[in-house]
Amino acid sequence: MLDLAEELHRWAEEGRDFAVATVVAVGGSAPRGPGAALAVDSDGTAIGSVSGGCVEGAVYDLCVEALQDGRVALERFGYSDEDAFAVGLTCGGVLDVLVVPVRADTPALAAWLAAAARGETVALARVTRGPADLLGGALLVHADGSYAGTLMDGSPRSGSAAGAGPSDSAAGTGPNRDSVETGPNRDSVETGPERDAVETGPERDAVETGPERDGGAGASWTREGGGGAALEATAAAEARAMLDAGRTGTVEISEDGANCPGGVTLFVESSVPPPRMIVFGAVDFAAALVRAGKFLGHHVTVCDARPVFATRNRFPEADEVVVDWPHRYLRNTTTDHRTVLCVLTHDAKFDIPLLEAALRLPVAYVGAMGSRRTHEDRERRLREVGLTDPELARLRSPIGLDLGARTPEETALSIAAEIVASRRGGSGVPLTGNGLPIHHDRVTARVVRAS
Repeated sequence: MLDLAEELHRWAEEGRDFAVATVVAVGGSAPRGPGAALAVDSDGTAIGSVSGGCVEGAVYDLCVEALQDGRVALERFGYSDEDAFAVGLTCGGVLDVLVVPVRADTPALAAWLAAAARGETVALARVTRGPADLLGGALLVHADGSYAGTLMDGSPRSGSAAGAGPSDSAAGTGPNRDSVETGPNRDSVETGPERDAVETGPERDAVETGPERDGGAGASWTREGGGGAALEATAAAEARAMLDAGRTGTVEISEDGANCPGGVTLFVESSVPPPRMIVFGAVDFAAALVRAGKFLGHHVTVCDARPVFATRNRFPEADEVVVDWPHRYLRNTTTDHRTVLCVLTHDAKFDIPLLEAALRLPVAYVGAMGSRRTHEDRERRLREVGLTDPELARLRSPIGLDLGARTPEETALSIAAEIVASRRGGSGVPLTGNGLPIHHDRVTARVVRAS
């Protein structure tokens, strides 16, 4: 849902009510991953997508229904091989979709929408499985561990995942969940022609909410003894850990607030600043790579020691153009595990000190342009300055995938394709006839933490 934050924030400021359907779990070859969202406002306007077209109509109807009855719903969509016209995923995958109605005057949700729209580092943790009155409950978690919102029945609460206890000073979040029926049993995945639709009638046998229930995953939540506060503190701490890693995915905790897997499943969406791409070398190929990097969602910096080449006029689409020695700039700038470094200078006086520093940083990708002869000479020089075999193994050189590229634009495509394959775990070989999975997502993998 965070990918729609800017537009949803505008809707909230305009006083529009809306419902948001978010993919919270996938199985098989699903077209979109966890976090993909579709939103519908009270006028019927829709933005976003959860499936790329397969089940959009049915999800739209669920959003309209949620706006009308104010209920949170959890739906499962799977492939139908018996009825070609049944609602399902023709690619053979399974999606679990959480549908939540949002009132425009909900303070905590407005707060996280605003924070995400501003590009702040925040996480949204929502309950997708658990007691009936927790389903759809949400916490906004900041990088410092502070949090606001509630997993309970709308009671205001705030606190800190770093250990401070909750208080009554923050506004609550989410719609009135007293009327919410709990979601389906998500311990098994059905892929037959029927959707595992969440029913709201009293005859549903999948989940009971009466007092006679045992202490299973769908039991009513007991707030006596401060259990709710412990649950929220643990949920915030788990969300903060996901945020620290820049990850979106699920995590399980127990109903009593312990960290061990139990009856509550949280879906955590992390909003983090865009990953950095630093292009070293203000050459013609760099201009095309800047455009490709921006297309992939990176914050792109061009760095070159030659002021005559490193100019804003030559790279208007770059976020930053820096005149500095590449190795010196790299040592003084901020990088992280998502940062991509592309060395296009193919000049030893720039490359060697730069790569000596780059290959010792915990970044996502380091690639260097040059011929195979240039690469062999470069590798020899890097060994002479002390780089080890494991460090050298991280270097993508010659940079890019073998596409037969000739032009700067084709070369940029080759480099961008290798960056995506590196990030997602792809092989880089044609999909036709290889029998390999289409999706290799490493970022949104399921997380289950043990005590």
